[in-house]
Amino acid sequence: MEVIRTINELKQRVSEAKANNKTVGLVPTMGALHAGHLSLVERARNDNDVVVVSVFVNPTQFNNQEDLLTYPRTEEADCALLEKAGVDYAFIPSVEEVYPEPDTRQFDLGPVAEVMEGAMRPGHFNGVAQIVSKLFDMVQPHRAYFGEKDFQQIAVIRRMAEICGFDIDIVDCPIKREADGLAMSSRNVRLTPSQRAVAPAIHKALEEGKALKETGKSVAEVKKFVVDTINAVDQMEVEYFEIVDPLTMQPVSEWKDSVNGNPVGCITVYCGKVRLIDNIKF
Repeated sequence: MEVIRTINELKQRVSEAKANNKTVGLVPTMGALHAGHLSLVERARNDNDVVVVSVFVNPTQFNNQEDLLTYPRTEEADCALLEKAGVDYAFIPSVEEVYPEPDTRQFDLGPVAEVMEGAMRPGHFNGVAQIVSKLFDMVQPHRAYFGEKDFQQIAVIRRMAEICGFDIDIVDCPIKREADGLAMSSRNVRLTPSQRAVAPAIHKALEEGKALKETGKSVAEVKKFVVDTINAVDQMEVEYFEIVDPLTMQPVSEWKDSVNGNPVGCITVYCGKVRLIDNIKF
């Protein structure tokens, strides 16, 4: 595996691969890699001749400076994992390399970016669109891989690709979970032992909510149950729980209102100061 620090070198390596008729897969990450990331890498490895993984904590998508400063950075461990996973190129640039000057672009992301994370973290999705569009432009991969834990983010990236005219296959990959059900996340390392012990209550409540839906309970009843159940757990507080159409991300008030497939329950919970997200398909 080769570690690349500059955009020029990255473009050179990718153009060499494409000149040899090789397909290129991109896995954008913010590092602090875990088995969830590696499942994306494995999928990319199976689908493509060449795999590029970016490791970059993108400052423009953090609307909370403390969250940016405390975001885990584990470059040496990340590189060891990527090498073992058979990655060809790890792109690990500096902030100055990616943003030699401020990125002032504003993306018209529409309704998919205005609810849930978009409402709670103003500017977050515009920052995501900035960095992913830059990576798409640098690599111009045949396929790019994203985890379904960030379910709304995938819809936003599809919208950004549409706006920018990127002809890239955006591949969404299932959530990877710990043995106790907690969705794998780089932020999990910030949980105290007592917080880590209660965090699986998020997925458990979502599963119980799904079972309630099967018994004929309404959207409102399932939402109330999930929120009340999690809020009853010490150190846990739900920021939002919405049940949405899987393409438009718009909340539904009845199960039949989800016209683009089965509705998805998207949740964000503060466990102490650590913000955890998860979702479930109903």
